[in-house]
Amino acid sequence: MKDYYKILGIERNAPEEEIKKAFRKLAHVYHPDKAGGDEAKFKEANEAYAVLSDKKKRAQYDQFGSYGPSTGSTGSGQGGFDPSGFGFDFSGFGQSGFDPGDLGDILSSMFGGRRVRRGRDIAVDIELSFQESIFGAERKVVINSKFVKQKEVAIAVPPGIDDGQMIRLSGMGEILEGGLPGDLYVKVHVRKHPYLRKEGFNLIMDLSTKLSEVLLGAEKTIHTLDGEITLKVPAGTKHGTILRVKGRGVLYAQSMSTGKAGRGDLYARVLVEIPEKLSKESKKLIEELRKQGL
Repeated sequence: MKDYYKILGIERNAPEEEIKKAFRKLAHVYHPDKAGGDEAKFKEANEAYAVLSDKKKRAQYDQFGSYGPSTGSTGSGQGGFDPSGFGFDFSGFGQSGFDPGDLGDILSSMFGGRRVRRGRDIAVDIELSFQESIFGAERKVVINSKFVKQKEVAIAVPPGIDDGQMIRLSGMGEILEGGLPGDLYVKVHVRKHPYLRKEGFNLIMDLSTKLSEVLLGAEKTIHTLDGEITLKVPAGTKHGTILRVKGRGVLYAQSMSTGKAGRGDLYARVLVEIPEKLSKESKKLIEELRKQGL
């Protein structure tokens, strides 16, 4: 896990101006165009600043921490918010609170007031199955535009990503000689599942049952993303009752507060099927039940 506060050398309650000041100091030391600069450390500081200077992403980072794609996590049981390594940004393309101009203003002071140029950003789309969006996946895309020579880029998609979310790969856009590289923005499209839907870290489904099954109780076989399981429907279950299957939901990352990774749950909503037509024999049986007050 990366500690962005430690990278910038600031306290967790540091105000915005202190964050900018800390990054400015590190940029002076590590910028690769300076003698003795360190490109890796500069990128790491840039990544930390990009997150902590944005109120929304800072709040997400403080809550969920940073883990996953930067270490090649693809369905290992951990994921969630992760701007690390590639600078993931789930706030939406073109809606990030971090302004690249801030970085340019900071760097311009390092080079006698000369503003450092930045390459153009590139945007691509990828499609995932519902299961891949839950467990994470790897994709390779070929970029070939007027700004970037053809190249193949590997993308580690973190578990739990939603349809329409953006992944930002820092420095993978247009490269300018003597300037800063642009970024690659990857928009994720998730195909719908036949019966599962995602709500936060949980999965929701409808469970069709017969009247006799909810009256007498039953065991139902359901297909989860991990395979088949048997779910017990207790006798007397009412229409609309929610049954919980623990640990069969969406993977989530290590929490900064607990330090633990985990997984959401699967919730099955019981729907009692009411037949439109009844046979004569069925009507007689139901009449008997009505006589007994059922």
